[in-house]
Amino acid sequence: MVAATLLLAPAPALAAPPMPFRDPALPLATRIDDLLSRLTADEKISLLHQYEPAIPRLGIGVFKTGTEALHGVAWSTDYDNNGAVVKADGTVFPQAIGLASTWDPALVKQVGTAVGQEARGFNARNPTLWGLNLWAPVVNLLRDPRWGRNEEGYSEDPYLTGELATAYGRGIQGDDPRYLQAAPTLKHYLAYNNEVSRDTSNSSVPPKILHDYDEQAFKIPLQAGAANGVMPSYNLVNGRPNTVSPDLGGLLRKWAPQDIAVVSDAGAPSNLVNSEKYYATKAEADAAAIKAGLDSFTDNDTNGSITVEAVKEALTRGLLTMADVEKADRHLLSLRFRLGEFDPPGRNPYAKITPAVIDSPEHRALARKVADEQVVLLRNNANALPLDATKKKVAVVGPLSDTLYEDWYSGAMQYRVTPKQGIAERLGTAVSSSEGVDRIALKDLATGRYLTAPSSPGKVTAGGTVAGTAESFDVFDWGADKNTLRAAANGKYLSYSGGALVNDVDQPTGWFVQQQLKLDPQPDGSYVLEYAGNEVTEPWFGPNRYAVVGADGVLTISAPDAAHATKFGREVLTSGVSSAVDAARGADTAVVVVGSMPFINGREANDRTSTSLAPAQRALIEAVSKVNPHTVVVVENSYPTTGWDTLSVPGIVWTSHAGQETGHAVADVLFGDHDPTGRLTQTWYASDAGLPSILDYDIEKTGMTYQYYRGKPLYPFGYGLGYTNFRYGAVHASRVGGSVQVSVDVTNTGARSGTDVVQLYSKESDVQRLRDFSRVTLAPHETRSVRFSVPVADLASWNASLGRSVVAAGMHDFSVGRNAADLSAAQPVFVPGERIPPRDLSRTTQAQNFDDYAGTTLTDTSKTSGTSVAAVAGSWLAYRDVALSGAARFTASVSTVESARVTVRLDSPTGRVLGTASVSSTGDRYAYTTVTAALAKATGRHDVYLTFDGPVNLATFSLR
Repeated sequence: MVAATLLLAPAPALAAPPMPFRDPALPLATRIDDLLSRLTADEKISLLHQYEPAIPRLGIGVFKTGTEALHGVAWSTDYDNNGAVVKADGTVFPQAIGLASTWDPALVKQVGTAVGQEARGFNARNPTLWGLNLWAPVVNLLRDPRWGRNEEGYSEDPYLTGELATAYGRGIQGDDPRYLQAAPTLKHYLAYNNEVSRDTSNSSVPPKILHDYDEQAFKIPLQAGAANGVMPSYNLVNGRPNTVSPDLGGLLRKWAPQDIAVVSDAGAPSNLVNSEKYYATKAEADAAAIKAGLDSFTDNDTNGSITVEAVKEALTRGLLTMADVEKADRHLLSLRFRLGEFDPPGRNPYAKITPAVIDSPEHRALARKVADEQVVLLRNNANALPLDATKKKVAVVGPLSDTLYEDWYSGAMQYRVTPKQGIAERLGTAVSSSEGVDRIALKDLATGRYLTAPSSPGKVTAGGTVAGTAESFDVFDWGADKNTLRAAANGKYLSYSGGALVNDVDQPTGWFVQQQLKLDPQPDGSYVLEYAGNEVTEPWFGPNRYAVVGADGVLTISAPDAAHATKFGREVLTSGVSSAVDAARGADTAVVVVGSMPFINGREANDRTSTSLAPAQRALIEAVSKVNPHTVVVVENSYPTTGWDTLSVPGIVWTSHAGQETGHAVADVLFGDHDPTGRLTQTWYASDAGLPSILDYDIEKTGMTYQYYRGKPLYPFGYGLGYTNFRYGAVHASRVGGSVQVSVDVTNTGARSGTDVVQLYSKESDVQRLRDFSRVTLAPHETRSVRFSVPVADLASWNASLGRSVVAAGMHDFSVGRNAADLSAAQPVFVPGERIPPRDLSRTTQAQNFDDYAGTTLTDTSKTSGTSVAAVAGSWLAYRDVALSGAARFTASVSTVESARVTVRLDSPTGRVLGTASVSSTGDRYAYTTVTAALAKATGRHDVYLTFDGPVNLATFSLR
């Protein structure tokens, strides 16, 4: 009976075969095709938003582009909590500028690997919150030291930037041939180096600078396959918003050996309609972005419906086809497949990573090693450093001596080793210390009552009759008249709360940094308190910026000017300078730690107005060095700083805001436990006085960066000292086959081991370029031959006459040295290549391929493609070394909304006139017409100038 029952029982159902898109044995393209074929039109459109919603019927979860991971996993936005920002509690490595200062791609790759591992760990903890598409690294070139986001980039040099970005990206990706550990995204394409009006400013970049400089930082890591995505920047380049640049679907994907996803910056798609007014409707704007090559819309926070509706409207109006949508989806799905999302469990090795990797002991050790290696020794007169650890009397003073700050793209440090703590730990004893800031009380002169802060966060009131702890505030000077006030009552900073001031934050922070205040002196000797948060310049902020004590005693920002503000007496309870001097007097060494506050001294959305040290910090250094001649300064900031040439301290070291291990790194270098091996990745200019407008991107014209700078810098690109000395032998350079081989013997002439960064530069047509570098560690008196090989193809540069990059036949000078200014004698090497003929203007010539100009900018020929020259009255263009053979007619493609004339001249802007073409209004800047003019006969080799007496957009021209 039992047997019969078994025989009659139905056989178990066979498991359904997996859908082809879940079969890892199939080619990637086949799997993407299968998945797309299963999606409805609405589902396909929904994938275009940053938050790609779940598709439960196919077992597909939410996918989000964008977890910030610039120097450690930093933060993400919470899909399940209306896009709230959640900070990561992982390892905080040095800022990107600090990573770069190591000049060590292998080490930077290790950091990238750790960041990729922690990204997986966070993803395992909460896959909806912590996505695996990481928005890092930033590869924008550090053209101007005033850029607020200087801390996010690597270098002013494209080669160094490209090599470091490649290292960081490869580390994030992992080494598996099939799967990605995480997917790095390069930010921000292209020519983005200012925060002022960043969504409407136009970076006018001549082709030579565009191709030889700005593009290279992206091209190098993309060609190396070290990036899986690119984010276009907010700004316009040559008149066209980068969000709709044709490069997104063209040049970038041409460079990359594998598929990449292009993701917008936050709100950038809406800027096309709103601030930029480039398109009239969101449907037109989103359609144009998709056609240009944008795949993912970071727009309207977590609300994807606005993008979905705009795309649907674009489809209905015929601005897009479903094939356009699917093309974008393919790029995004390719990323998800390579992250292993659709594969069976156990196939993806990175899926095994657990949250245990987050801030692991191994990563903490790596953070210390990197923090050590990024420190740069700027000055070491009379061997002031390293310090003798047997001399225990050390004073550690200054506003950054016993604190560490997080920046906008930093995670939350799980522990903090400050300089004071690091030095005390190294000495094994306490150190004398002082922050060197004034502790003050502010008395309402009308009532005689002092501003008083509660012991727990709350409103500041005028209530105290004596200046006790509750009435005491520490004043930190960050320069540019920006101060922060820390309440002694609870150690927290005063913040604007929309009305009252409250003592409620551990450090200045937030998108609008609401802890910034000014103590404005008045003619009668009193002070008024002015609010100086980032948002005061926003049109919605309103007129009130000054503090008033109300009838209820509460201090609010409620007056429009100083005349209506409460007047205070400023009483100094403890002098910061006196306190620091007392700590330093009699010490064997005084270490003064100064620098920047990352949320105040420039940051995303805010450029610096100056690179000089804050006045109070400078005064502190001067006072301490007067009482202690053995004063060493530690500069902790993230950009070049001026003024060091007029300070007489014997020792200066620089560090970025280097994360949780900053204090250990400072101590390791100061006491010589680590030889300072960091090198500057930017030119440190002597002052702000000679800097051009931050909006001028033509570095050849402005003389910016070491490539074009002709002055004497304070510290040159590549500069950094060590605790031993190196001698460089004769440089040998020659061409061998398709490369230039350069060698030099380097000898450590000192008594201790040390590391130097040997740098190879080339020079051609007066343009200096870093070609390679090598970190060399040598024992005392050891000599090593350092060899470089530069492919001849890498010597290509943009030729305006030919309108393309070429390796020009001729001599290239190669030099080796310790920085861009301290170089060996140049070794000339003949490089075979193209012979550049005289310019032939009988061919149709793009006007943008000029050799020189004055008064012109570059603009978009159409909204989809092309670059024209935008001329105005009095401007001119020069085309050098033109072979003329009696051309009879000038022909030009032009547009204008007014009327003007274009004149052809020889050899100067006021030279012989060959002919003049009149241009009548074409009715629209995008409506081009052809104009002509008869030319007087001219032959021989000449420079040809085009001069303008009115506004004209010139696309192309010829002389035939």
